[in-house]
Amino acid sequence: MERRKLTYDISQLREYINWPYFYHAWQLKDSRQQEKIKLEAMKALDDIEGRYHAYALFALADANGDGDDILFDGVRIPMLRQQLPVAEGEPNLCISDFIRPKSHGIADRMGIFCTSVDIGLEKDFDHDEYRKMMMQLIADRLAEAAAERMHEEVRKHHWGYAPDENLTISELHTEKFQGIRPAVGYPSLPDTSLNFVLDGILGYGDIGIRLTESGAMKPHASVSGMMIAHPKARYFSLGRIGRDQVEDYARRRGVPVELMRRFLAGVTE
Repeated sequence: MERRKLTYDISQLREYINWPYFYHAWQLKDSRQQEKIKLEAMKALDDIEGRYHAYALFALADANGDGDDILFDGVRIPMLRQQLPVAEGEPNLCISDFIRPKSHGIADRMGIFCTSVDIGLEKDFDHDEYRKMMMQLIADRLAEAAAERMHEEVRKHHWGYAPDENLTISELHTEKFQGIRPAVGYPSLPDTSLNFVLDGILGYGDIGIRLTESGAMKPHASVSGMMIAHPKARYFSLGRIGRDQVEDYARRRGVPVELMRRFLAGVTE
C-alpha cells in the first residue's frame, strides 16, 4: 500500500476553490453581492497565508469487489446498494460494482483519502461572529479544494492512470476527469460511520482529524472518501434501504443492528 501525506499552502489551493458553493452557503444569488463577498474572501485568504494550511492524506492499494464489499489491501470495506426501483434497464448500483470482482482473479486498484485544515481556522475567530462565519466557510472550501488538487495529483502522478490529463479548473469542478471521488456522507456513501473503517486504514489523526461517536469529522472542514478509476464509474444516490440490507450491512461491518440503524437513520425505511 502506498500512503502519502500532503501539506498545502493557501496559495496552492486558491485556484481550486469552487466559488459557487461558497456563494450558496451565503445564500447569495445576485452577481454583485457574489463579487463583493468573493473580494472579502480573497482578502481573508491573503491574511491567513502562511499562518494556516490544508492537508491531504491518501492511500493507494490493490482492491477487488466481493459482492457488496470492497477488499482494499486485504481490509474489507462494506458498501450499500440501491434498493428502490431505478429507471427501466438500469441496475441498482453499489460502489463495489466499479471495482474488478475478486472472482476475476486479477487485482484492481483503488484509493482512499481524507483532507482537512488547521483547526485554528474554526477556533481562532470566535471573537467576531461575521469573521468566524467567513473563515468557517473559507475553511470548508479549502478542504474541498485540497481534495480536488490531491485527486488531480493522484490521477496524473501518484497513481498515474491519467498522466496526460489537461483539464481546466472549470472542467475539474464539473468532474470531466476519468473516475469518481465519492465522499463519505454524500448520496453514494451516506453512512458517516464508514469513517471508522477508513480511519483504521489511513490514520486520520496524522492530519489532525478526530471522529465523533457518529463518525462525523472534526474539524468540520474535512472531507473523506474513495478514489475510483473505472471509466464508467458514476455517482448515484443510494436512496432508501430496507431493514434486510441494514441487518446484512451491520453483520458485514460487525456492528449491532440497532446501532447501525441509528447511523443510517437518514436512509432507512
